[in-house]
Amino acid sequence: MATATAFITQPDTQDHTLVVVFLRGGADALNMVVPVEDDDYHRARPTIGISKNNALALDGFFALNPELEALHPLYKEGTLSIIHQAGGENESHSHFEAQDSMEQGGNVASGWLGRYLRYAPNLKGGPLSAIALGKTRPTCLWGAPSSLTMESFENFTIGESPPTFMPALEQLYHAEKNALGAAGADAFTAMDKIQQLRTQDYRPSHEALYPEGDFGSGLRQVAQLVKARAGLEAVSLDLNGWDSHFAATTLMNPLMRQLAEGLAAFRKDLGADMDKVTVAVMSEFGRRIYQNVSFGTDHGQGGVMFMLGNNIRGGHIFHNWKGLTEDHLVGPGDLSVEFNYRDVLAPVLSRHGGTNTLEAVFPEFPIAPLDLYT
Repeated sequence: MATATAFITQPDTQDHTLVVVFLRGGADALNMVVPVEDDDYHRARPTIGISKNNALALDGFFALNPELEALHPLYKEGTLSIIHQAGGENESHSHFEAQDSMEQGGNVASGWLGRYLRYAPNLKGGPLSAIALGKTRPTCLWGAPSSLTMESFENFTIGESPPTFMPALEQLYHAEKNALGAAGADAFTAMDKIQQLRTQDYRPSHEALYPEGDFGSGLRQVAQLVKARAGLEAVSLDLNGWDSHFAATTLMNPLMRQLAEGLAAFRKDLGADMDKVTVAVMSEFGRRIYQNVSFGTDHGQGGVMFMLGNNIRGGHIFHNWKGLTEDHLVGPGDLSVEFNYRDVLAPVLSRHGGTNTLEAVFPEFPIAPLDLYT
C-alpha cells in the first residue's frame, strides 16, 4: 500500500488510463438503451418512448436510441459493454446526495477515484497522473495524492508575467526540501508539459472528428495526453444537463449525440492505444418509467453504465430484466438497481491498479466484481 503522502515524481509513462465520464443530472436509461420488446415500456411512455422501428437493434430485446448511433458500431465490434439497471444505494432522489454518495464510494470522507490513485500498487504517478477537466475538482478525486483541475490546456497558466518571474518562482520552491518543495516541483513540471502540448498542432488520428463543445474538446485533450505518454492514469470529465423533467426529447437528444460522437471519436483517435485505456460512463441515478405531464420523466433509481475498452466483454448487455409491472418496480415507479456501480468498476480497478486495490477503494462494501473481461 502506498504511503499516505505521495508526490508525483515518477517517469513519464502510464500502463493504464481510466477515464470517468459522469452524466450529471440523472440520465434516462430507459430512453437510451430501450427495452423495445417490453409492451409496458411503450404504455408507460406513449409520447416520449422510443419505438422499435426507430431504435438500433442490440440483442433482440434492447435497442439503442438513434441519437446514440455513433456507439452502435462500437457495440457491434465488441469494444462497448452496456450495464442496464446500474446505480447506487442512495434512495433520496436528490441529485446532490446521490452524486456525493456515488463519488465518495459510500459513507467515506474521500472520493473513490482519489483512493484508487493513492493506494493502487500498480500505479506509478507522475505530474499529470490525475486530471479533472472542468472548473472545479469533483468529489470522486478528493484524497488523491495529487491532481490537476483545468478547463483546457489553454487555461492552465498563471497568466502573463515577466520572463524572469517563473524561473525565480521555481528557484524558491526548489530551495524547500520538504512537502511544499515537492508539490511545487510537480506543479512546474505539469505546467511545462501542458505548455509543450499547447504549442503542438495536434491532429486526431484516423480522421477522427470530435463534436463541438467542451465534452468533445475534453476527450480530444485526453487523447493527446495518452498518446504523449504523459503519465496520465485517471481522468474525470463531466457531461452536464441530463435532468429531463420537461421536454425530455428536446433536452436529451443533443446530449446523447455529444456523448456518442465524442466516445466514438476518442476510440477512433486512439486506435491501438485504446488497449490500455478504459472509459466508464455513469450517472447518479436513472428516471422513473412513467412519462410526466410535461413530456419528461422524474428522478428514479436504476440507470445505465457504458464501459468502453479494447479488452472488455463488449457487444454485451448486462441486465436482470424482470419487467416493468408494478410488482417489479421500486418506490414510485422506479427501475430497480441490479448492478451496483462499485461492482462494475471493480474489475477495471483491479486490472489497472492491482488485485489488492478494492478494499481500500471501496471500504465496507462486499464487492462482487462484474464479469466484465473476456
